[in-house]
Amino acid sequence: MLILVSGGSASGKSAFSESLIVQSGLVSRVYLATMQVRDKESEARVERHRAMRADKGFTTVELPFADSPLTLPPAPAVLLEDLPNLAANEFFGPAGPGGAEGRILAALDRLICAAELLVVVTGEVYSDGVAYDGETAAYLALLAALSRALARRAGAVYEVVCGIPVRHKP
Repeated sequence: MLILVSGGSASGKSAFSESLIVQSGLVSRVYLATMQVRDKESEARVERHRAMRADKGFTTVELPFADSPLTLPPAPAVLLEDLPNLAANEFFGPAGPGGAEGRILAALDRLICAAELLVVVTGEVYSDGVAYDGETAAYLALLAALSRALARRAGAVYEVVCGIPVRHKP
């Protein structure tokens, strides 16, 4: 089953997503980390998330790109944290923006098939009312398309607002 969790920055979506994995009762838990650590701020964010996962039984696997090698145990609960980072890595990375949506969706479809439960965290970054340059606007359009595609595939979709999960699907 695929569950999509969205929300704004620091909304509580990561903690909620982790709780979905823990409450699933599945013993094999994999955390797919998509962030590429490039500065002190990202280092601090990674450390905060590691502390949140401590003692919850997650195995952390780095997944910076859609085609990164990945071996999962049988029937795992998988948390992909997060779609905006994966999309940025693909869009601005070596493979470039052309075909990024297809590459990412193909990788996520493989994960859906391999996991007993897949929780994908995405971000609400579209409603700030700022007019961005063409490249940033194209990245945001990619992220929006990916979020819509995953929402269609998902058995459940949540939005976390001020730490409160709101179920939108079903």
